[in-house]
Amino acid sequence: MNFDLTHFNSYTQGLLLGTTLIVAIGAQNAFVLRQGLRREHVGAIVLACGLTDALLMAAGVFGLAALINAEPLLTRLISGAGAIFLTGYGLRALWRARRPGADLHAAQGPRLSLRQALLQLAGFTLLNPHVYLDTVMLVGSVGAQQPTALRLAFMMGAASASLLWFALLGYGARWLAPWFARPRAWQILDALIGLTMLALAAKLVFD
Repeated sequence: MNFDLTHFNSYTQGLLLGTTLIVAIGAQNAFVLRQGLRREHVGAIVLACGLTDALLMAAGVFGLAALINAEPLLTRLISGAGAIFLTGYGLRALWRARRPGADLHAAQGPRLSLRQALLQLAGFTLLNPHVYLDTVMLVGSVGAQQPTALRLAFMMGAASASLLWFALLGYGARWLAPWFARPRAWQILDALIGLTMLALAAKLVFD
């Protein structure tokens, strides 16, 4: 793949969408932050999160792309569904921004083995229906609209956002925890996420 300006633009679009979806308070992020604060299996947990998201995003982008090629009518249906989901997420983020967020602190307790930590992470990740909506449906619906030659760059951008965020949470936990513990910071972050998602939803509709 020749990585030119067009590919870079698709990569950036994927990076932006991936960032708005992954940077939100939730069970998975809280667990990664907790393990980072306790310095337990951080590398393995960050890698597991990044690979899981990358696989789900790839399934969404390339699986939906194949369906769209077979059934062109799905383009409008998927775009509409993606716009609805993005609008819902955006409005929900703006609603959260009206109220202080929850504090995040490392929970006290016995040290987890690597197996225990990965099993807990799998539960937080794979048993959460929003993970599939974010990675498969949302990223897939936007990525499937990219030209065939640009879909890989888009998916790599979205996956990069996921891996970078989890690495930041895990390895930067001791620096980030005080900032995340301030409700005002989460209000600002939620407001930015909400506005970005609404802008992406509008782009889906008009495109």
